[in-house]
Amino acid sequence: MQKEFVFGGLPMRVLFGHGTLERLPEEAERLGMRRPMVLSTPEQRADAEALIARLDTLGAGGFFRATMHTPVDVTEAALAAVAEWKSDGLICLGGGSTTGLSKAIALRTDLPQIAVPTTYAGSEMTPILGETSNGEKRTQRSDKVLPETTIYDVDLTLGLPAALSATSGLNAVAHAVEALYAPDGNPVISLMAEAAIGAMVAALPAVLAAPGDRHARAQALYGAWLCGVCLGTVGMGLHHKLCHTLGGSFDLPHAPTHAVVLPYAVAYNASAAPDAMAVLRRQLGSSDPAVALHELGRRLGAPASLGTLGLRESDLDRAAQLATERSYPNPRPLVRQAIRSLLDDALHGRTPRQTEAATASGVGN
Repeated sequence: MQKEFVFGGLPMRVLFGHGTLERLPEEAERLGMRRPMVLSTPEQRADAEALIARLDTLGAGGFFRATMHTPVDVTEAALAAVAEWKSDGLICLGGGSTTGLSKAIALRTDLPQIAVPTTYAGSEMTPILGETSNGEKRTQRSDKVLPETTIYDVDLTLGLPAALSATSGLNAVAHAVEALYAPDGNPVISLMAEAAIGAMVAALPAVLAAPGDRHARAQALYGAWLCGVCLGTVGMGLHHKLCHTLGGSFDLPHAPTHAVVLPYAVAYNASAAPDAMAVLRRQLGSSDPAVALHELGRRLGAPASLGTLGLRESDLDRAAQLATERSYPNPRPLVRQAIRSLLDDALHGRTPRQTEAATASGVGN
């Protein structure tokens, strides 16, 4: 018998395909943008300036200082640029860092946004904003931060480096995995999550083998879109809490941290989320999804441990404390010592170990 559920679709417009960036000027005009601000990281400045040139009939400006984990001081600098330029819209080109900056500006100004993703991060599909201030990253949900339009142009991902393709793709998979055991999950999102995981785990090895493979790149971007919808529609659990803690408080890089942590979070929750594990066994073709995800990361050349990303043994106690000091939904109770053991395994890159949950749900220290 089907359990009761609530499904709320997010108001978003998606353009997906090859060469869809050509439609950017008409989308900007459709949203009433006459002086948009184009946002990027310093590394993607040249691409952002080319985008400004593409918008030559509009008075577009640029801010090229988007930073990982969306520091509030960078947002304040961007707000000053928006005010000086008298911008009436935002166009963000890049991955999660640039999308996060756009969202932070939109939260404070309610300006319309067009997202042009060049990675598989998925942030463009969510009403979620994570901001870092005073060494701590906090998240909130608001419809004000959801981009009005997202333009997925597969051609923009053809040059995505292999290492970033791997970590960004595994980051996306994490969104779908946690959607499978979300307390506010529903059968529609579960279908999308399973399709997303299947698409990503098939596409990523092909992308790594032939980065210019247009079919594999399209499949990966399609999977990333579905993963992003999962992230934006239902709540996330332990995996995302750990990654936000490690990124916001220890300055670990976002996508590589997700790539490392995912198998360990799956192992931790496995005994308390049997339906989710059944889906993962089907899509990964393995009786042990946590080990299969760990091995997939190794095949893709993703970082093998949190130690390689800069976490130290002396950080483990504080990380475990931060990850468990506030209650949030998760299939298995959040026991501080067990979380510390998880982090210790991830620090050293050990094979993930499944352990039994004391109860099916709850939070504890």
